[in-house]
Amino acid sequence: MSARPVALLFATSGHSGVDRVIANLLPEFGRVPRMFHLLVIRGHGPRLPADLSANIRPIRLPVGSKRLVLPPLLWYLRWHRPEVLLTANHQLNRAALLARQLSRTDTRIVIRMGMSLTAMGEDMQPRARRDLFASMARWYPRADAAVTPSRGVGEDMLRIAGVAPERLHVIRNPIVDQRLRRQAEEPLEHPWYQDPDYPVILGVGSLEPRKDFATLIRAFARVRASRQARLVILGEGRQRASLAALASQLGVADEVDLPGHDPNPYRHMRRARLFVLASRREGASAVIVEALACGTPVVSTDCPSGPAETLQQGRFGRLVPVGDAEAMAGAIQAALDEPVDGDFLRSAVEENRVATATARYLEAMGVPSR
Repeated sequence: MSARPVALLFATSGHSGVDRVIANLLPEFGRVPRMFHLLVIRGHGPRLPADLSANIRPIRLPVGSKRLVLPPLLWYLRWHRPEVLLTANHQLNRAALLARQLSRTDTRIVIRMGMSLTAMGEDMQPRARRDLFASMARWYPRADAAVTPSRGVGEDMLRIAGVAPERLHVIRNPIVDQRLRRQAEEPLEHPWYQDPDYPVILGVGSLEPRKDFATLIRAFARVRASRQARLVILGEGRQRASLAALASQLGVADEVDLPGHDPNPYRHMRRARLFVLASRREGASAVIVEALACGTPVVSTDCPSGPAETLQQGRFGRLVPVGDAEAMAGAIQAALDEPVDGDFLRSAVEENRVATATARYLEAMGVPSR
């Protein structure tokens, strides 16, 4: 085992799609004959599993904010001198590149960007967008490698951030494995899934504006006006109260459930009649991959930049314009009327197998898997 560790730095919500990606990467890294340092920021995820492999050592940085991570990261690089550091999130990416420069270490820096830069910019004020893109263009070309989960995000990294094409690695999110399949078969007490006369439509994600569950609820209200159905939205966030109020306003409160975050959404996906993604922007949308892996049909917005790519431009699921409740309702109706074979849907996510994606991450980091 090499004396120099491989460092991993993430700062997540603890219940996001990125958290599930990390949860799948860590056991695979545990099989690699290297020491991994998992750098942890107080108050942020990922949540660490109880059975973390012996070669993965959590190191808690003495900081509670991504904005203040530079000093402890500088100390870490000087003291531990990792061979490579993988980061994900712009603030962490920039801090890692600056910390390497200031520490004068030879650590390779591999950055990950999971979200469409174009779509991110559209949600920002012009000055903030210019500052963000300028920061990326200044720092990202210095990274030894850049990882994105979709070609759309990769194209943004080339065009906006100036990453050299030979340093870009498009790696599908590591999602599909036997653990997902086992979790999908776990029991679920929710009574709505037991009633075949009321098909369950499922949404999963943080209750925040970017996920646009308001449009999903409006679309569901249109569907509910002409047929029996129920809507379950898994997740937590600051829009919980406003989404519940919207369902009440539209007269569908009794058919909409917001049960909160479930660490095992797959058992919902396997039992739902349809999965719907209403997002305004995504990177590759792990939840679409997870739903397809469970054999569940998908309706998604054609948001930048991953859903259309994952669904192969509509071959494996219906695509609708962002924010269009009427079009979404029509696609939901059609999907409920025309069931799709589960094995066909599962074939769409072969590249998302955990072992395959992990091997590509190790390759991007320059870490031998054996």
